[in-house]
Amino acid sequence: MTIPFILHLHRRIFQYSGGRGGYLKSDPNIITSRASGVSEILFEPPSPEDTPFLLSELVDHYNGAQEERAAHPLILLGGFIVDFLAIHPVADGNGRLARLITTHELLAKGYGVARYVSVEQRISETKTAYYSSLRESQQRWHEDEHTVWPFISYLLSVLASSYDTFEERAAATGNPTGSKQDQIREYILQFSAPDFSRKEVEKAFPGISTATIRLVLNILRDEGRIKSDGSGRSARWIVTGPG
Repeated sequence: MTIPFILHLHRRIFQYSGGRGGYLKSDPNIITSRASGVSEILFEPPSPEDTPFLLSELVDHYNGAQEERAAHPLILLGGFIVDFLAIHPVADGNGRLARLITTHELLAKGYGVARYVSVEQRISETKTAYYSSLRESQQRWHEDEHTVWPFISYLLSVLASSYDTFEERAAATGNPTGSKQDQIREYILQFSAPDFSRKEVEKAFPGISTATIRLVLNILRDEGRIKSDGSGRSARWIVTGPG
């Protein structure tokens, strides 16, 4: 983990959206909420002037703790994300950047489930719990009297849920019944994420041709059970009807 790598990820996030990625913030950013109908300050991150030092210190401490195995790698990762989001080092996209770092670190530490189940989507599906645990862990952060455990507990629950989903998908594809088209159809309608790509289906069925997978996708689309957002292999498919 290095600051240049973090900024590289941030640059990639904004590569096609026209935003300014790859730089630390130059203006103060404040985390607010309008849940009550009025703007309410939830957390005030450190100033842009303090950000380079704080981020450098965080990265150094994280790398050192991982190398020394000071705690379980998932505990260290959860603590890193809490501090990273408290520092809020970039002007926009801090949450997306933190989730991308989380996936990268999970894979680097051997948690391969992140290759097959989108941890970021799991977080998106539980946004209320995500923000609640993060807010709880960042209370009194500036006084160094905060606790990382609420967010770590949340992160572990997301990872456990991801493994449960992976097991369900493995069971569905490991004991196939019916034709290849029936297997793909059952997987998409009953076991895939609500929002998926053709590439994800191809990974689940490495022995089935792309042409067959594309055929099933087109059939389900014509039946009104899924719809596409985009075109080609990178298109996202959304389940709209029951199996």
